[in-house]
Amino acid sequence: MASNANESTGDGDDGTYNFSFKMFTSWDYLIGNPETADNKFASITTSFKESIVDEEESNKDENIHLTRFLRVLANVMIICCLCGSGYLIYFVVKRSQTFSKMQNVGWYERNEVEIVMSLLGMFCPPLFETIANLEDYHPRVALKWQLGRIFALFLGNLYTFLLALMDDVNEKLAQEESIKNITKWTLYNYYNSSSNINGTDTTPPPLHPADVPRGPCWETNVGVEFVRLTVSDILVTYVTILVGDFLRACFVRFMNYCWCWDLEAGFPSYAEFDISGNVLGLVFNQGMIWMGSFYAPGLIGINVLRLLTSMYFQCWAVMSSNVPHERVFKASKSNNFYMGLLLLILFLSLLPVAYTIMSLPPSFDCGPFSGKKRMFDVIQETMETDFPPFVAKILSSIANPGLIIPAILLMILAIYYLNAVSKAYQQANIDLKKKMQMQREEEKNKRNNNTQVNSIMRDLEELLPPSARNALRLQNATTESPGNVGHTGVHPGSGATSLSHTAPRRDGQIMPTPRIAVTSPPVPRPMGSNMGGSPRFPHPQGPYPRY
Repeated sequence: MASNANESTGDGDDGTYNFSFKMFTSWDYLIGNPETADNKFASITTSFKESIVDEEESNKDENIHLTRFLRVLANVMIICCLCGSGYLIYFVVKRSQTFSKMQNVGWYERNEVEIVMSLLGMFCPPLFETIANLEDYHPRVALKWQLGRIFALFLGNLYTFLLALMDDVNEKLAQEESIKNITKWTLYNYYNSSSNINGTDTTPPPLHPADVPRGPCWETNVGVEFVRLTVSDILVTYVTILVGDFLRACFVRFMNYCWCWDLEAGFPSYAEFDISGNVLGLVFNQGMIWMGSFYAPGLIGINVLRLLTSMYFQCWAVMSSNVPHERVFKASKSNNFYMGLLLLILFLSLLPVAYTIMSLPPSFDCGPFSGKKRMFDVIQETMETDFPPFVAKILSSIANPGLIIPAILLMILAIYYLNAVSKAYQQANIDLKKKMQMQREEEKNKRNNNTQVNSIMRDLEELLPPSARNALRLQNATTESPGNVGHTGVHPGSGATSLSHTAPRRDGQIMPTPRIAVTSPPVPRPMGSNMGGSPRFPHPQGPYPRY
């Protein structure tokens, strides 16, 4: 995210001459590979299409009140869908706890929770996308809203599943406590009893306490639930691609010739590549792996196989069955948004794991933490037994709340300061862009004014008598020689140069050229007439003196 932010700060595109800049500065002339050139060409084409969409969105006239009403209505409908999906998952998990106490349970009853969650993840995103058509957002903004809603759906379903699962864990902990008490009494009677072998009473062999009870191991049950959820999500994803994309594309392609309407242009048409669904599927899957790998370490291997097969399977589906979005936009500008979702799911996935490590007692008869009051006690025992005393003392001092709380406050203040500095830099960058824009406009106005002044001066030059014009041209030809051009620093041939010098008088002296505005068309003047602002010398009566 930090590297993407550093790259985005160098983007100076402010919308001015957007198409001209894209036309003349987009190509990379260092490209020497044909495949890279094709990719660059496709990227530039997408950039032009995106700019056209942005221009259409900026020039679109809309009824703001109707748009606000439709957006509020869409959000209300989506909130109702989210609440309904959460309640459905909670109800199904509670129902599965009843099924777990029964002896003869069918396949659907055993996997009902995973099936319902997978079906919700398959049908709710298209429903959200249909509702989002009411809002009429820009494609990039609509994608972010869609991602946020699907993320809320997945996260709400996952946390509802965890809350219902915690009730099951608490029941198993109470059951383990009762089994533990029964086990202690059984062991007491076992050690006080004797066994008769070949007519001889002997003491029974030693028996480890973990071998006697067979209580419910809640860590194993939680791991099994996560494995089932992952496997069912894999199967639903593949079935969705096979049925919703491939078979749909085959039907549209081969039945279009004998159907009543155009299947490719109308309903059902080819399936668009669902960017939001695929991205959120990866994020949600990664969150499940982070959360469930603590209880089922083999889940990591299952996830690796899932990612490898899913990459090739979805690549085949994209190349054979999907079409791009109708409204083109560049999704790479939303990279930080995707990374932010992944960071958030990482934080939210570690919260339940940290809670179970710090608060819940482990199973007493299974797992590496059996016999401990809390899983966190293993860390303290390791520090006391395996580390030198001074290291344990340093670590215990660092873990003191009196140091942790000030450190957290210091980090909050540092984040606030850096955020303020970042906003100041952004404002300075905006001001600098405005100054550059103003300077560009001033230079443009100056060029336009110079063009107008040159045309006026040429008109004034036409007012001079023919002999005076010939003298001016002779003078300009003299000053426009290579030596004088370098001296004056003025480019030859410009209209401003032709009148930037002086005109000769009859007595050989130099007088400045006239600089008056033309307010009336030129007319013949009588001899000796003197108009205001006109040169005060009569019409020349003879040749000029040679210089």
